[in-house]
Amino acid sequence: MEERRFRIGYALAPKKRKSFIQDSLVSLAKSRGIDLIKIDTERPLVDQGPFDCVLHKLYGEDWKKQLQQFHVQNPNAVIIDSPGAIERLHNRISMLQVVSELKTENQSETFGIPKQIVIYDKETLFDRQTWEMLKFPVIAKPLVADGSAKSHKMALIFNQDGFNRLKPPSVLQEFVNHGGVIFKIYVVGDYVKCVKRKSLPDYSEEKLKGLEGSLSFSQVSNLATNEKIDENYYEMMHLEDTQLPPQSFITDIARGLRKAMKLNLFNFDVIRDTRIGNRYLIIDINYFPGYAKMPCYEKVLTDFFWNVVSRTDRVVFEGTSEQKVRNVLSKEEAKMGRDTCCNEGEEVKEQ
Repeated sequence: MEERRFRIGYALAPKKRKSFIQDSLVSLAKSRGIDLIKIDTERPLVDQGPFDCVLHKLYGEDWKKQLQQFHVQNPNAVIIDSPGAIERLHNRISMLQVVSELKTENQSETFGIPKQIVIYDKETLFDRQTWEMLKFPVIAKPLVADGSAKSHKMALIFNQDGFNRLKPPSVLQEFVNHGGVIFKIYVVGDYVKCVKRKSLPDYSEEKLKGLEGSLSFSQVSNLATNEKIDENYYEMMHLEDTQLPPQSFITDIARGLRKAMKLNLFNFDVIRDTRIGNRYLIIDINYFPGYAKMPCYEKVLTDFFWNVVSRTDRVVFEGTSEQKVRNVLSKEEAKMGRDTCCNEGEEVKEQ
């Protein structure tokens, strides 16, 4: 009897498709009985398939309606992930509100988010009373986080003059010294992997006195080329010596986020507050990040795909208000993926 093969249709933007759907992933998935098939976005989704699963990172009302129609006609197909759940991450205020809902059993480490407020107009921006709870420096981020180039335009602001070039709506997030290291936690179903990367340097009170205006950088975790950053800082800092957060602590947070957000594929950025050594702050959450830069990503994703399509017990995820979209929560997901697949200190660059 011929072994059944599973079909996963993927709908991704060209840049994401190029980086994620690599020959190594396609080949490994095929060896496990999974065929990855490109969805033609120029044709109605309901006219394509059949698919056991639809993997996507596309946005817009038209695409949302297509997923709803597809689900009605294919109720047993799994959709990863629900458009309604993904949309929560498109707003930098709502994306972090979920953190306050989490509880962990860990008693030795604590977590939260930095102090932050949202500014909707210039008038409010220059009214000091509205953001007196914050102290400089602050990180200014666009309110919308939809993956566009505009949404990545961020700045480190040292005083009120730095607001002159800011274009609301923006989120002002208090900068916290964190030892120049950011922890990026990748989540693929039950698989959780923490890696460390260089981040913005710490700023002492003395150093801040000589800084004015703002420092632009493309992403909060990527350094900008600017004379205000001391290159010697990174020569003296040994990334490999930085201790990772406890794995059990990070895993608890990841599972809590996954349950609260009803998402399977995401990463979140964490910093360690140097003022309180066991205090961690979640500063960003991203849907379907650049997994292809994660060592062994092919195995991790293939294990996840297999557990999604081969199981019959499926959990309904809340999707949009008009429609509930089916998804999977596998208790056994990526069991082997939890083995050491990546070196703990290995840098992973986002795309």
